[in-house]
Amino acid sequence: MMTMQNLLVELFTEELPPKALKKLGEAFAAALAESLIAQGLAEAHATVVNFASPRRLGAHIENVRARAADKPVSTKLMPVSVGLDATGQPTPALLKRLAALGADASAVSGLRREGEGKNEALFHDSVAPGATLAEGLQKALEAAMAKLPIPKVMSYQLADGWTTVNFVRPVHGLVALHGADVVPVSVLGLDAGRATQGHRFEAKQLTITLRDADSYAAQLRDEGAVIASFADRRAEIVRQLQAAAAPLGLVPVDDDALLDEVTALVEKPNVLVGQFEAGFLDVPQECLILTMKANQKYFPLLDAAGKLTNKFLIVSNIAPADATAVIGGNERVVRPRLADAKFFFDQDRKKTLESRVPGLAKVVYHNKLGTQGERVERVRAIARWVAEKVDADVDLADRAAQLAKADLLTEMVGEFPELQGIMGGYYARHDGEDERVAQAIADQYLVRRNETEDVSNLISEVLQIADRMETLVGIWGIGLKPTGDKDPFALRRHALSVIKSFQLLGGVSGLQGTELRLDLDELIAFSLSVFPQGLLAENVAEEMKLFIYERNANQLAPVFGLEAVAAVFANMPPLHEVVKRIRAVREFAQLPESPSLAAANKRVGNILKKAEGEVGGEADPARFVEDAERALFAALREIAPQATVAFEAGDYTASLQKLAALKTPVDAFFDKVMVNADDPALKANRLALLNQLHQTMNRVADLSRLAA
Repeated sequence: MMTMQNLLVELFTEELPPKALKKLGEAFAAALAESLIAQGLAEAHATVVNFASPRRLGAHIENVRARAADKPVSTKLMPVSVGLDATGQPTPALLKRLAALGADASAVSGLRREGEGKNEALFHDSVAPGATLAEGLQKALEAAMAKLPIPKVMSYQLADGWTTVNFVRPVHGLVALHGADVVPVSVLGLDAGRATQGHRFEAKQLTITLRDADSYAAQLRDEGAVIASFADRRAEIVRQLQAAAAPLGLVPVDDDALLDEVTALVEKPNVLVGQFEAGFLDVPQECLILTMKANQKYFPLLDAAGKLTNKFLIVSNIAPADATAVIGGNERVVRPRLADAKFFFDQDRKKTLESRVPGLAKVVYHNKLGTQGERVERVRAIARWVAEKVDADVDLADRAAQLAKADLLTEMVGEFPELQGIMGGYYARHDGEDERVAQAIADQYLVRRNETEDVSNLISEVLQIADRMETLVGIWGIGLKPTGDKDPFALRRHALSVIKSFQLLGGVSGLQGTELRLDLDELIAFSLSVFPQGLLAENVAEEMKLFIYERNANQLAPVFGLEAVAAVFANMPPLHEVVKRIRAVREFAQLPESPSLAAANKRVGNILKKAEGEVGGEADPARFVEDAERALFAALREIAPQATVAFEAGDYTASLQKLAALKTPVDAFFDKVMVNADDPALKANRLALLNQLHQTMNRVADLSRLAA
């Protein structure tokens, strides 16, 4: 047997849960490799390939040793004074310790001494034999199976009829090959071998005898009609979907989650084209697409305009010479699903959204926050307040908020909760509501990230802000804050949505001529006021503002860099100005004067923090003694007004770049002037001058954050 060969491990199982398969395959291979590397049986950067199909989990690991290298082991025994008596003979304590290590008195002469005086100790040096692959793989297998992210463990009996074991699904076979040799390991009552099984219906032969570790994928493909690699099978499905859609001039729905799930359902994909009656297309396409994807795992086909057609793609697990029966069967199965969607749609339209609103009073939103009906009234109040601030139609904003949650009581949303809002938009149009109201209802759950997005409907923005703020302050106020990676009420996402609305309405890419008169502090305060007094915790306003700014900073730091973002957020400017200010700071940071000014600003800040008593706001030129003081004061009198004009015009780049001219007088000031002079009046005047400098430099951002 060669000492280093490739290793193949496979668990052959009953059908694994499709939504978990991808993670199970990745975790199984990674945990096996991690354990083998830790035991010295595989290289730290070994190439690992994972396999995952509906009936198997596997891993191929390159260059695995038959036996790990021996390792020198040094064990500290005890102080010399304890281990040896006055004549140098071993004490009973030392002999007992050596015996525990498998050594006897003959080892005493070989013990090593380290240290001096009372700290001198005895050490026993030995060599630990490296683990064999059989030992190491057994340990790795058990560790990997214990670590698997199993959604729900299944208990089942082994062939003896008595022993019960637990795993995600019953396991019927174990393969472990090191090169061409079987590694003698066992799990779940199964001994490793070289035999596996192929596709239930398409395999050339039922049992496949694997030649060696490297032939696994090829033999399964050629003899077993199975594409064992999840990634390869997924890529093949994508290729076939595109090949089937292209001749029709259509495009399959793009859905990564559906693609992963279908990849986990088939071992040999075969894409077929099906169709349904065109009359079903009268139902909103979101309903039809969702029922085909969620219930049947089909890929609906869209035309060039993104409109649903009556054709869809089936990913079959069999490839008969005549696929007519397979296609016909799938077409028969999808028809009742589409008929249900049509029935729900027709029934729902018999009642108006407005008529459903009273029913929300019977739907619990949260046991501490009341019903959906009470929630709607809170959202309405916030929406009217926001609409007034941004010159939106108050009546339309109120109407949108009033009807926004009514579709929760419809048959369609009851069947497909994912269609909340979307169906409300359709039903509002059917009821003859204003288009802006209908669009706002449809848009209310959108998660937006596009910086260039335009505000086409101000009512949508108003409803989004009102809905998000009611959720944020309410849920936060009853103590259900996000912790770690847990955020069950999606408060982080709601905060990002509020930030996006502020950016859009603030003119980043919003309505022409919209002048934002929405203040975050006022918005939080009003949102809190719509809840019953005493219901929410104290300090919610302060915590909420900090939370929103932190979310924005975390969102922007990877894009613009931590220093520029920290500099701007230190001042907590209006949300719609944040990105503009960050860009200005980044441009300022490129100026040659920037490092020196940032360092000086940091120094000024530290001096002012340590100053005792209140620092004056303006220096008295009559008290200046040094020329450097006068020069800095003169420079500030010239530059500060120019920077202020640019700042107030919103030209933050120009405002910051005016500060470059301060470098020379600032450097000279710190070279020539002692701020902490003995004369208290002189010291106070110099501190006032630095205070003027500090305020001038930090209007756009805290430039000290740019200092190295």
